[in-house]
Amino acid sequence: MDLSVVVPTLNGRDRLATSLDSLATHAPDAEVVVVNGPSADGTTGMVRDRDDVDVLVELSARTLNVARNAGIQAATGDAVAFLGYDFAVGPEWAEGVRTRLVEDAVVTGPTRRRVYGGQTADAPERRRVCKRDITYFDGGNVAFRTGVLDDLDGFDEYLQTGGARDAAHRLAGLGYSVVWEPTMQVSLEHETDGGVETRDWEWKYRALAYRLVKNYGLRPEVARRTLRHAGSDAVSTAKEVLRGESVPTSWFGTSRAVTVGIATGFSDGLVARARDRTPTRNPRGVSTRTDRAVAQYDWRSSSSSA
Repeated sequence: MDLSVVVPTLNGRDRLATSLDSLATHAPDAEVVVVNGPSADGTTGMVRDRDDVDVLVELSARTLNVARNAGIQAATGDAVAFLGYDFAVGPEWAEGVRTRLVEDAVVTGPTRRRVYGGQTADAPERRRVCKRDITYFDGGNVAFRTGVLDDLDGFDEYLQTGGARDAAHRLAGLGYSVVWEPTMQVSLEHETDGGVETRDWEWKYRALAYRLVKNYGLRPEVARRTLRHAGSDAVSTAKEVLRGESVPTSWFGTSRAVTVGIATGFSDGLVARARDRTPTRNPRGVSTRTDRAVAQYDWRSSSSSA
């Protein structure tokens, strides 16, 4: 099985170099496609100086799903894996991918993140939504048979966040299962303090409402799930205010952003559902445009173009 590995990156030169080093060591036969979009830290020069990258695609957009789709367009393998630029693959990663994709359509595995005092490891996350069994995956550690990506038409470029979760819903709708392979392990090779990340609340709920409405329509369960998430986050934010960790204006600002996000996501989800009535549910996928790349360097042949 010919394996292509797509590595989207943005201003992560040093971490990307570590990721590429791990691929060179543990997956030397894989086709490596780096999608850079657009970095200002010397990433382009670093990649062009290496001899273990097959294709470098330069983008003008900073959207992860655009980068993923550009990588799909450039890849030529029977299977395509997506690797986060800050992840390093383990010794058995490539073999785990190839072995499982002989029988299965989509495979994912553990993602280890270093934190002060130890490590954390992801486990499969599964949900049942509107009578569909969904297995979510980390978009930085997942591999597909190429035919499955064709059926998905890649990732939905409307989404600035949550593209992998949307793909998980659509895979279930198309009848594909996501399998868990313990040997398909990647690790985040820098430490983090585990602190609270800054959230774009509007886009979080815009993406949530959009993918649920797009994939399932205006069902009571869709409304319940969306409001349950919003209620939980509202309580958490209110507790931060009471503990003095935040100010009341933050709570009101979050509530407004959540409300706007839900309203926009519901509206745009209905439009998307009408635009693509097929099980693919992807009106902004790979096939909808060909102008993602502003430059492409292809070392699979003797010449490169830009």
